[in-house]
Amino acid sequence: MSGKTALITGATGLLGRQVFKAFDETSGWTAKGTGFSRAGGTSILTVDLGNASEIEKALDDIKPQVVVHCAANRFPDKVDKDPEGTRIINVEASKTLASLCAARGILLIYISTDYVFAGRPGDAPYEADAQTGPTNLYGQTKLDGEDAVLGAYRAAGREGQGVVLRVPVLYGSANTNAESAVNVLMDSVLKVQEEGVKVKMDHWALRFPTNTEDVARVCRDLAVKGLEGGKLPTTVFQFSSEDKYTKYEICQLFAEIMGLPIERLEPHTEGNDPNGSVQRPYDCHLSMKALKDIGIDVSTQDFAAWWKRECRAFRH
Repeated sequence: MSGKTALITGATGLLGRQVFKAFDETSGWTAKGTGFSRAGGTSILTVDLGNASEIEKALDDIKPQVVVHCAANRFPDKVDKDPEGTRIINVEASKTLASLCAARGILLIYISTDYVFAGRPGDAPYEADAQTGPTNLYGQTKLDGEDAVLGAYRAAGREGQGVVLRVPVLYGSANTNAESAVNVLMDSVLKVQEEGVKVKMDHWALRFPTNTEDVARVCRDLAVKGLEGGKLPTTVFQFSSEDKYTKYEICQLFAEIMGLPIERLEPHTEGNDPNGSVQRPYDCHLSMKALKDIGIDVSTQDFAAWWKRECRAFRH
């Protein structure tokens, strides 16, 4: 496959950086990205995704065959503080981008979340076509974004060229720990080393932390498959690690790797904190059947092994 271009929105973010890299390091592909606050240079363009004419100009200048839409407000607590701004980026921008891509016959992969599901005990694993039911505004805006993208491609008569890829909580190489809801737990482990500091940590909800490099590979493989066939046979895909942890268990692992005590880190096992601003699901484990059915490699890095390598840097 020669001379293909992939455009990655949110290319300066935790996932976007790895998706950009996955295409950039694949022969026959050129990677371009859009960013906003951290963009710049020839590869990452500054594009306001809230502005349709800026999106249109980027698509017409770059002429990508594939767009991977990673840009989103993806922190549930921040979403609740800025519902209007979140709808603009998670829903409206996704709709505009999808309509413009569909009109140009561009394959679009929209990154979504496991939080589109209610995650009630006993319901998981969820198939791609299972009943959705987000428990918080973040999940709702991402679900609305899914509907907007798929609807735009249906309206253009191009079903299968616009697809959804749902993923769970992500970890990986980060500029700051705060970029990832997993990496940031390292800060909690370090914080309780301070005299008198106690931290309560969720030991109820099940997480399936998935590496950004693995997600990036799946995005690239989906793109290749979609371009080969002109479209993909289904419109909703899901990808997840099988490694299962509560947040407290992740902290335990970090503490063990770092050789640190965590007596002052208190496990919270009561379910959702009734005073918490955001209600989180218990278990949104995703089935990967749709990816397996089309022959996509769904292997993932081992969570503990990755962190053992990563934490060598912390320990020196």
